[in-house]
Amino acid sequence: MPITKLHKRFAGVMALGNFFEIYELFLAGVLATTLKTTFDLAGFELSLVLASAFVGAFVGAVVIGRLADRIGRRTAYMVTLTLYSAATLGCALSPDLWTLVVFRFVAGVGLGGELPVTDSFLGDILPPARRGYYVAWAFTGAYLAVPAVGFLGLVLVDGAPLDVAGWRWMFAIGSLGALLTFLVRRGLPESPRWLESVGRTVEADAVTSRFEKAAEAEGWTPPAGSGEAGQSPDAGSPVGPVPVRAIFRRPLARRTVIMAILWILAPIGFYGFGNLATLVLADKGFDLDTSLAYLTFSFIGYPLGSYLSMLIMERAERKWILSASLMGMAVFGLMYGSARSAAMIIASGFCFTVVANVMSNSGHIYQLEQFPTSVRTTATGWLYSLSRLSTAAAPFYLVPLLDAYGAAVAFTVVAVAMLLAAVAILFGVRTTGLGLEAISSAPARAAIARPGDPGGMPSPVGPASPVIAENTH
Repeated sequence: MPITKLHKRFAGVMALGNFFEIYELFLAGVLATTLKTTFDLAGFELSLVLASAFVGAFVGAVVIGRLADRIGRRTAYMVTLTLYSAATLGCALSPDLWTLVVFRFVAGVGLGGELPVTDSFLGDILPPARRGYYVAWAFTGAYLAVPAVGFLGLVLVDGAPLDVAGWRWMFAIGSLGALLTFLVRRGLPESPRWLESVGRTVEADAVTSRFEKAAEAEGWTPPAGSGEAGQSPDAGSPVGPVPVRAIFRRPLARRTVIMAILWILAPIGFYGFGNLATLVLADKGFDLDTSLAYLTFSFIGYPLGSYLSMLIMERAERKWILSASLMGMAVFGLMYGSARSAAMIIASGFCFTVVANVMSNSGHIYQLEQFPTSVRTTATGWLYSLSRLSTAAAPFYLVPLLDAYGAAVAFTVVAVAMLLAAVAILFGVRTTGLGLEAISSAPARAAIARPGDPGGMPSPVGPASPVIAENTH
């Protein structure tokens, strides 16, 4: 099936929801200096504020990720948006540090479920030939939130419209935006792949027919055959419910380990930059207004990097794009940590954010392609939860490193993490242009079969089965 206006509409709705998710994740970094002054925070307390949303996101990724595979993608969306909107409004009204930390934790629970559910939903509805392009397209719209946070910081942080502190307005804006998204998302259908995986085939057919009618209205003629292009004849046949433990069995276990390495290490650079940026510039001797101005120019690289990923996502194998962008983050992070002049700070920060978003988008797309439908959001949620723990832990060692040894040492740690992640991804499977069943169904059968069962895993001393062999080249 081709991409239709209906696909684009739903991708746009997902982009709107992710806009406010990304807005919140970068908000604390922009407000770090202001919150430190407002609440007279010591180093540990500041790290606690920065980490609280990510600890909540760890919980949300595990719980809501599993919930989405039980009750559906669409229902899980409504849960994430309700939690986030209410808790972010609570952040805006917080009278003290601990109230702010608690509400940021609750907001993080909502945020933690957002990305796994988004990735699974987009993967479920987008045709394979353009899946990478339109997932990147959705995230490009979402990442406009990053420069938006920077510009709002310039306008509001030092002000008090209606005698309300600017940082409170910034939290309130995020809450109202999430409420708007909640209203818009009520028109989303349920994932047809998920409906089929739980036996609700009539509803799955109704949703699929809706896409077919939209395609026919735009001139598409259904082909005589069926199935996704590039599949082997049996690649798309149902495998039934896949138990969660299957992702820890061969051959899915290899994918789980590789993606775990990615989501533990990559966030050290991606979110580490956002959380440390104003503190790094303060360490270099720049005042708050100058730091926010430099940071805003750097943040423009996020949506531009996301747009760049759209152009290249279907032109090369996904894992090569992902590995190369991680290496780019290592190089530009070292440059940013050692930069002294305004031009070098802005240029290296801009280049870092460009390649960081190529990494982020390719990572999200690569992740959603790894696992079968019945555990896709569960596996994605568990793996993203590692990224949230990694991000939550980062301020507790990066901020002390920054204070004790300076920005160059802090970003050297970031660079080492990026390089290790880049090497791990090289051992991943190929996915570009393949249908989800072609990528995940055969490994799913192997993972749920027992070695002694008919049709199960081959003997460890026998030749590898061509059906389940992992092609990493």
